[in-house]
Amino acid sequence: MALTSLNQQLLSKIATNDEHGENSPYFDGWKAYDNDPFHLSKNPNGVIQMGLAENQLCFDLIKEWIEKNPAASICTTEGSMAFKDIANFQDYHGLPEFRIVRLLDPYVFCAVAKFMGRVRGGRVKFDPNRIVMNGGATGANETIMFCLADPGDAFLVPSPYYPAYEWVSVMGVLTMEGAWNMGGLDLFRNFIRALL
Repeated sequence: MALTSLNQQLLSKIATNDEHGENSPYFDGWKAYDNDPFHLSKNPNGVIQMGLAENQLCFDLIKEWIEKNPAASICTTEGSMAFKDIANFQDYHGLPEFRIVRLLDPYVFCAVAKFMGRVRGGRVKFDPNRIVMNGGATGANETIMFCLADPGDAFLVPSPYYPAYEWVSVMGVLTMEGAWNMGGLDLFRNFIRALL
């Protein structure tokens, strides 16, 4: 554990190790972008960040919406009173406001269910009451893994994968590089390799 000057244990070796996800080429790219961002007229030779995990194409629309609806955001003076509602431990079923949306406006979840059905070519129907929203693939994968995994279980995450997954190796998760062929015998062999 990390020690303070009073010899108290504050953080585990896992929390203080040097294997943080920011020690990867992905974050080297971010640092280069932060130091020299591309701009069409002001810096045409700057770095263009192509490895984004976030969709930054709608920031202007979100900013405009927040300016028109300041009470809806905890990031404004008008909405700051709502901060206390989300700063504490959350209900394990999710934010009440989000659940109320499900009850009062089930259209949102019905629309997601219909969209997912269309994505699957109409071969699958999704129950809107069984949809769980996540903030991205990393959170969704962690949710699935924590819900389904027992000690000794393995999950295959084929590479290339989102670079921030590299940090999970300090938690005992093994990442395996290689050409992945998700068919039959190769899948089975890679599964066995992950278990060993």
